[in-house]
Amino acid sequence: MTYDEAVALMKEYTESEALRRHMYAVESAMRAYARKYGEDEELWAITGVLHDFDYEKYPNPPDHPAEGSKILEQRGYSEEVRRAILGHADYMNVPRDTLLAKALYACDELCGFISAVAVIRPNKIRDLEVASVKKKLKDKGFAKNVSRDDILKGAEELGVTLDEHIGFVIKAMKGSADRLGL
Repeated sequence: MTYDEAVALMKEYTESEALRRHMYAVESAMRAYARKYGEDEELWAITGVLHDFDYEKYPNPPDHPAEGSKILEQRGYSEEVRRAILGHADYMNVPRDTLLAKALYACDELCGFISAVAVIRPNKIRDLEVASVKKKLKDKGFAKNVSRDDILKGAEELGVTLDEHIGFVIKAMKGSADRLGL
């Protein structure tokens, strides 16, 4: 499957511009990690842009992402992509046993959190620094639906420090700032 086909599928199932932007943010981080690790950038981008495509139609666990995985299988997406997407939800109990799966899990919640921090800043993501993100992580009332535990566990599973991970994802998202509304 091509990236353009993945985007078309995402748009077919997702009307919310905010959710689309989230998937584009995760895609940007996944592309950057693919380049860092010498992996297939298009495959990683497809995984990022599709990880929540089914959320509007199937918002309740385990329907999301299980129903989406069925759709992806019918459309010919690889088991590697489907397992990574299933693994981004802890309650699915699908082991994150590939670098692709670990990266998706690590990027998902952090991208959402970075977006939440950036959107309230005058210069959005342009001058966002790691310290500002970490400060907001300590504020449990800010973006309270974002799991801090998932962010910490994601960096750990990926084998990077939290500071390194936050800085890397900020840089990746800066490269797509206009597309992300940031």
